Amino acid sequence: MCTVSFIPVKDKFFLTSNRDEKVLRKAAFAPAIYWENGSGLLYPKDADAGGSWISLNQNGNAAVLLNGAFTKHIPQPPYRKSRGIIFLDIIGAARPCFAFTKISLHNIEPFTIILFEDNCLYECRWDGQQKHCIQLKNYRPYIWSSATLYEPEVVAKREFWFTQWLNKNPNPKQEDILQFHQFTGDGDINNDLMMNRDGKMLTVSVTGIELDKYVGKMRYTDLKDNTVTLQQFAFGLLQNVA
Repeated sequence: MCTVSFIPVKDKFFLTSNRDEKVLRKAAFAPAIYWENGSGLLYPKDADAGGSWISLNQNGNAAVLLNGAFTKHIPQPPYRKSRGIIFLDIIGAARPCFAFTKISLHNIEPFTIILFEDNCLYECRWDGQQKHCIQLKNYRPYIWSSATLYEPEVVAKREFWFTQWLNKNPNPKQEDILQFHQFTGDGDINNDLMMNRDGKMLTVSVTGIELDKYVGKMRYTDLKDNTVTLQQFAFGLLQNVA
């Protein structure tokens, strides 16, 4: 839930997420198809709270969750509901961006959702007091790093790595993007894209979504047990690959 990239390539869009979590949390369940509010959703499930951080809807919409909004906040639990559950409520809606504007976020911890809806890209943030939603340009790439884990100078450094890599890889495939998410950095394991902070907080998985007009694909790499799960569906018709 802590490093996210969006990359358009010709007639495809790639949405990729590194999940950085405390090592004491239970391992997530690999992506599977669930039905939420009448919508077929494909996502890995958090084993502790039952929510998720990345999901693909059968209608072609996709979204990724990051912890925090603009700046690092001081957690004030208990919260009314998990952010991962709120995330599923939003991406499971027919109009997720509209759902974000209407859903009650009272006593919900700050978060950011990167939302791809009807070929439009949105950045939706809840700072604990106010909602912020802007439409981004879907024809240019972006990278985000969670405000709860990465200081502004580290965020800027990661953006520089991203720009350098794109200059060398202007039309990447999903395999290239996943390599970027796993192996980019300068040797500072506290802040490399695949991070590890004293074995207590580390990158536990990398998930990539590949979208075109007709098909959505999800590739989930569990870094703790070194397994890969591949699933896809033709929009409107869910089906497993592996």
